[in-house]
Amino acid sequence: MSDRTPALDAVHGMLTLLFAVVALHVLWHAVRSPGAGRRARVDLVLHCAMAAAMAAMPWSPGLPLTGRAATVFFTAAALWFLLTPHRAAVFADRLTPAVGMAAMAWMSRTPSGAVSVSASASPQETVAAAGIPAAHHTVAHGHADDASTAATLVTVVLTVYLLGCALRSLTRPMPALRAATDPAHRAAATDPYGYVRDGAMALGTAVMLLLPH
Repeated sequence: MSDRTPALDAVHGMLTLLFAVVALHVLWHAVRSPGAGRRARVDLVLHCAMAAAMAAMPWSPGLPLTGRAATVFFTAAALWFLLTPHRAAVFADRLTPAVGMAAMAWMSRTPSGAVSVSASASPQETVAAAGIPAAHHTVAHGHADDASTAATLVTVVLTVYLLGCALRSLTRPMPALRAATDPAHRAAATDPYGYVRDGAMALGTAVMLLLPH
């Protein structure tokens, strides 16, 4: 049975609009920055890919937005943001998109060991259909409970971190548009709405983690 409701569809619709605007803004910034370096170009491509995937995910019936390929892609994207900074200050700024990519990989994963059975089947029929000896059913059920608890913990940690990042980004003052000598301030001045975009992306991702998908 589908979990979709009109209220859930409305929330998904707002999130899709949010992520579509973010993707368009990333593209707009890329067009305005033709001289960006290789790392900056890869960053923009990954940001745009994630925003587009998040916009489509609520309406996707399955692959390719969920499954092993998407999980591997966004895991690699998270590692890209973690492994490419050259200074500690840059690493701190790149930790947020890395966690966002990790959250996308987490949402797109395919739970292993799932067995498709009828909703009306009894526990005994379910065990027999899955080919699991009845003597091992209790142990298997315990392992499933442990896995569910671990998955919930990971989701909570990702959500809390992204909400904190969203609050930080959305409450930061706009960068000065005049010339600055500090490289970080110069970079911010070239993308004055970057904090708002990053905060909106983190907030939308945190909400998506809590919704059924």
